Amino acid sequence: MKPALSQVPLQEVTHTGTGVFVKMSNGPNEPGKRDYAGRKLKTLPKSIYDENKNITKIDLQRNRLKQVCGISQLTNLTELILSRNELVDFPEDIRDLHQLKTLYINQNNIKCIPLDVFPRLKHLQSLKLSTNRLAELPADMIQCQSLVYLNVSNNCLRDLQALVGLQKLKELYVEQNRLTDLPEELFDNLKMFKATGNPLRKPPEEVCVGSLKDIRSYFTMLRESSSTIKSVKTMFLGSSMAGKSTLCRSFDKCHPVEVDEDDRTVGIEIKEVEKGGVRFLCWDFAGQEEYYITHHVFITPQAFVILAINLSRYDLTDKSFKEHVSFWISNIQLRVPDSVVLPVGTHIDLCPNEEDISRKKRDIDSKLRDMLTERGETLQQLKNKLQDSDDPSLYSDQMNDLRRLTDYNLKVLDLLLVDCTKPRDIQMFQDHIVREATNKENLPSIERTLPGIYQEVEREIQDLLQNNEIPLHGRVTLSDLLDIHISRRGMNPENLKCILRYLHRIGVIVWYEDIPSLKDDVFVKPSVLISLFKAIIRHDLVKQIKDIPTQELRRRRILNTYRETWVADYEEKATLHNEAISILVQKELKKLDLDDEEIVEEIVGKGSRPGSLMCLLQHFEVCLPAKMANELNPEAPEFHPGAKKWDHPNPKVYDPDSACMFPSYLKNNNNVVKTWGEDKLSDLNVQMYFMPEIPCGFFHRLIIKICSFYPVHWVGKDQCCFGSIHSLTLVKTKTVNEDQCIEIRCREQDEVQRSWQMIREIMRRMDELAQEWPGLGQYVHTPCKEHGCSDYFPWRDWKDWISAASGKNSSVQEKKVTCKYGHTRRTELIYPTGLFNSESS
Repeated sequence: MKPALSQVPLQEVTHTGTGVFVKMSNGPNEPGKRDYAGRKLKTLPKSIYDENKNITKIDLQRNRLKQVCGISQLTNLTELILSRNELVDFPEDIRDLHQLKTLYINQNNIKCIPLDVFPRLKHLQSLKLSTNRLAELPADMIQCQSLVYLNVSNNCLRDLQALVGLQKLKELYVEQNRLTDLPEELFDNLKMFKATGNPLRKPPEEVCVGSLKDIRSYFTMLRESSSTIKSVKTMFLGSSMAGKSTLCRSFDKCHPVEVDEDDRTVGIEIKEVEKGGVRFLCWDFAGQEEYYITHHVFITPQAFVILAINLSRYDLTDKSFKEHVSFWISNIQLRVPDSVVLPVGTHIDLCPNEEDISRKKRDIDSKLRDMLTERGETLQQLKNKLQDSDDPSLYSDQMNDLRRLTDYNLKVLDLLLVDCTKPRDIQMFQDHIVREATNKENLPSIERTLPGIYQEVEREIQDLLQNNEIPLHGRVTLSDLLDIHISRRGMNPENLKCILRYLHRIGVIVWYEDIPSLKDDVFVKPSVLISLFKAIIRHDLVKQIKDIPTQELRRRRILNTYRETWVADYEEKATLHNEAISILVQKELKKLDLDDEEIVEEIVGKGSRPGSLMCLLQHFEVCLPAKMANELNPEAPEFHPGAKKWDHPNPKVYDPDSACMFPSYLKNNNNVVKTWGEDKLSDLNVQMYFMPEIPCGFFHRLIIKICSFYPVHWVGKDQCCFGSIHSLTLVKTKTVNEDQCIEIRCREQDEVQRSWQMIREIMRRMDELAQEWPGLGQYVHTPCKEHGCSDYFPWRDWKDWISAASGKNSSVQEKKVTCKYGHTRRTELIYPTGLFNSESS
């Protein structure tokens, strides 16, 4: 790791159009260590050959090296860092570094590793090859028997057989490759393993996201009995009244099924359909905007998406294309970029003639191709721009993100026309779906190898439901389920948990084991759980509140006036009182013949105890607890980064006198603007840009995340203001030159480092949330503070800075930064000083 910049003697400081370039002198190094990181080197420094016997560690990361000829002369080298260079060929000279223990050569463009390299590296313990272009690992890698740590994530690997037999290997990272089958022997000695982002069939990814113990249990059970199954989660998406439910139900029944407008989907409907030897787990998502905020709870990767497009409402304008097509494609591309999308034109029986239908089909297909091509070209332009900068190594993180985005291959099929009133078209629709779903080029993970016990447990759970051994609402405690199966089969509890985890991932059951208050609750009927979401996440919520009977209010000793207050607070403040939530949930449960006070309390909560529904809404950042009776306390203790203990000042999740705010339903920013006032050039100002756009629901989930740390807040439609003891911070969405960004502003300038700490916490949570959208790119800028200046300063290594353990920033020697138009400002008002001192991982 390179020392902090403040510890390296500076020879020259040069201002450039994008910030500061620092040229370092050959200052003092640790004995045996040479640091040449970030020097823009294209060849190895000649000085290393003069003292080659004395050098044991050398850091050459963040340079422009395309080869490292002569590195073999450093015969005593034990640590070599070549990360973030421009290597295309693996340096064969490395084979002569017989004392090497650590080799980091990640974030280059290496496509192949020659034979007879690793057999010579007898002492190599730590190897990082991540973010390259490797299609395979050399067959003789087995001879690198000292290897303990290996990272080959973000490559193009299809096979890990070369690693079988590495007895000392403890940590293995293989995320974002093209792996389908993993050898059982690979897991004999591992202590850490990550493989997300692969089209895994054996073990399925649903198993691999668990622990190594789960993976070993899978193989143990597989030896007893196994079966190959084909299953796919099929999501029906599209705008309101696009015909999703008609398609889904007709697909199930094998004939046209007419769906009345009053019978349209509220929330999500689930059906399981067997067709052509494939098990389709069909999830029909409601199309109204109000339901988007819950989609992230249920949408999973590697899905087959049926995108319904109402052709009778579609015209040839860009606005119509965005509403009916591109909005959905963009959100799918951001959320599940490895999926397959089948656009289906519906309501063609309502179109005036065949020519109108053909014209609309040609328009949609053409615009879809242009949309996907334009996105690819935009990504390539951004890569070229960074590559052509004065020092590309400074932007290697952004370049790697861009490469990751270009590697994702959302497959959008040609538009299929379906007249849902004709049996022949429904049959054609079925055959087309089965044909596309079973095409392994489309969905390589559709086929999974499973232990026979997995399917047996699933059948037994369904039998328990049918025999009324599980309550009708489908909620059973994990301990009860374990007792039932352990007593019947003598099954290991951990094995049963592994099976439940798999069933949750494919959508058969719902088990939120990561939520402490819900880890003992297994919902074996997801449709019932979704019905509870329907009670309060719906397009006609105001009507539902107004329709609460007076008798129900009186039974609860509530005045009719309160019902009017509930409506007014929801319409004006986007808050829903907990008493209203309780009534609406109970009403939904009545429809399911589950009108039981005890069940209502378990689901909604009672006193200060939150129910399962409220825990879910909070965990998935759908709503924010809001105290209605009292004003927020501006003197409440604030969260301090790095604090060992902090008492959460927010109101309890459930309180009859409280409510929940749904930020996505807010209509204006009046309270925020009143508190914040106008933006000032003196504000600390950070803009995080999102490529290609800010995902739907992202901003409001971010606000909920931040509000849990900063209790004094004012929330608006697309702005939010946070208060601490000393300063105000504003977070808002913004569009600059058609690019979407989230801007963070800090008002207080007297304590700059404290303000940067607040910004760090907000950016950290923003980045955490962004991980849920793998197709999303992020770039950080600071605009020039001169009035009317259009220049900006791009950040480098910002992810290293936000992940730093400490909130403290050390000082740097340079004090000024100059934009390309000659405007100069103090560096700490443009970048956090820690940005210059972050070490490369």
